[in-house]
Amino acid sequence: MKAEPDAEHAADNGGTKANGTPVTPPGLPVTPAVPLAPGAAGAEASRSRRFPSVTRDTARPEGSGRAVPGAVSTSARQWPMLSVLAATAVGLLVTALGQPRVGCLIIGVALIAASVLRRVLPSVGMLAVRSRFTDMITYGLLGVAITLLALVMEPGPWLEIPFLESAVRFTVR
Repeated sequence: MKAEPDAEHAADNGGTKANGTPVTPPGLPVTPAVPLAPGAAGAEASRSRRFPSVTRDTARPEGSGRAVPGAVSTSARQWPMLSVLAATAVGLLVTALGQPRVGCLIIGVALIAASVLRRVLPSVGMLAVRSRFTDMITYGLLGVAITLLALVMEPGPWLEIPFLESAVRFTVR
């Protein structure tokens, strides 16, 4: 087995790579660096903001027990996400069956409901993707946009926006 180029150069540099990270010879266990006391010589060299190349464990999934305690089944713990997905699936099915306006309205309302659930409930399982504020804004804006597009959809829009026709004509010229 051929040694890696970094390991070859590391022997010349006292066991460190060109960027200053230590190199462990093949076959030896990788141990995390022990941070030195502040003010000790080489304190900056041993601390790295990079993730280790070899990890020992995996992080617990964030959404696994956030909606309901762990004694309940997964589907019961994830009811907020499952309800939004079910409503979206119904909207897609209605759209596929020939009612695109109603289907898009269902999808838009499902996203608005996701925004409301994210605001009202303290824990929503896998519906929580980012921070609460970011999730609320993202779900809410997408839901409102899809709902408005469904309402102004041709033929025979349910909502008339006076400047929309002239704006489309101006941009399509």
